[in-house]
Amino acid sequence: GWKYAISTTIINFNNEKMQITWAARELFPSKNVSFSYTFDEGKTKIWKPCPTYLLDQDYNSGCLFKTEGPTLAMSIRNSNGSEELFSKTLKSDFYIKPNPPENVTFFWKADTVTVSCKKPERAVKCLRLELQYKSKFDKDWQSRTSKCCSVGEQGFDPRKCYSFRVRLKRLVPYCNVVNYSSDWEAETFWMNGTLLDSCDDDIKSQSNTVIVLSCLLAVLLMMLILLILLCKWQRLQKSVMPAIPDPKYVFTDLFSDHNGNFQEWIDKTDHAMTQTKLEYEEPECIIEAESQQEDEKNSDKQGPQEKIFTFSRAAENNDSKAAQIACLMPTSSTMGSFAGFQILMNDDMYVML
Repeated sequence: GWKYAISTTIINFNNEKMQITWAARELFPSKNVSFSYTFDEGKTKIWKPCPTYLLDQDYNSGCLFKTEGPTLAMSIRNSNGSEELFSKTLKSDFYIKPNPPENVTFFWKADTVTVSCKKPERAVKCLRLELQYKSKFDKDWQSRTSKCCSVGEQGFDPRKCYSFRVRLKRLVPYCNVVNYSSDWEAETFWMNGTLLDSCDDDIKSQSNTVIVLSCLLAVLLMMLILLILLCKWQRLQKSVMPAIPDPKYVFTDLFSDHNGNFQEWIDKTDHAMTQTKLEYEEPECIIEAESQQEDEKNSDKQGPQEKIFTFSRAAENNDSKAAQIACLMPTSSTMGSFAGFQILMNDDMYVML
């Protein structure tokens, strides 16, 4: 009876390869054993030696071989095969471990995610598709299982990044005596229907956004401070150091007409000033005095309240014998001295009273 009590681990990989393992050091200390198997049924069996041994510290601890039928018979013997140490017959279909799902697709709509995979060629009724997911705020995986080969779940927040993984499971006890599931398909990361490299990218992107906004705010604040300081500096500069006028705006003709040639400009300016002076220069007053006595007599006769000034028209008739005063009309600066006087005009003279 001890031959059937030895603990072994039996795995049928997708009904393609068989793996039988045992605890070599505990069951057969200091011994090396051999393994043989057959998928033949009935009295006539052809035993095959193990093609590939699994080792544990140089001791045979398992065998890997091809799956060739639904019924497996195996035997463990001593190193030379003369003594059988363990034997067992089993249904290989009850130990199937499926392959990971293939061609996995994700469909995200609103808050619902639907995951599908390629339909296996055999034993679809014995398979279930399991979906696990968690957000970056969850510690544990959330699980959802459905018939092969589609599973859906609701309640996903489009603002969160989720990790997804799927695998296939065999039904127990209807199809398997051992609860075998496939390896997990590669983990993927999704956010609102967008595939990401990892959920860390979402955290980094948010951090980068915060950093960029902070930098922009700091730059705007610095520009505002600089603008205020510049305005204050301009006011201070105007009050302490008044602006020196630019000569090119004061002396426009120096730069526009003479291209900055100061000597040429000053010569022309002096000439223009001379012309103006000559044009507006008052002619000399020519006074031909008659006898002082006659003037005094006339002045005595007229009294102190009236004074008669005789302006001869000698400039026109060239009469040099008569006493004359040829002057221009008084300018604005001398008009005050002539206030209250009247001018009388005769044929030969002007009389100012």
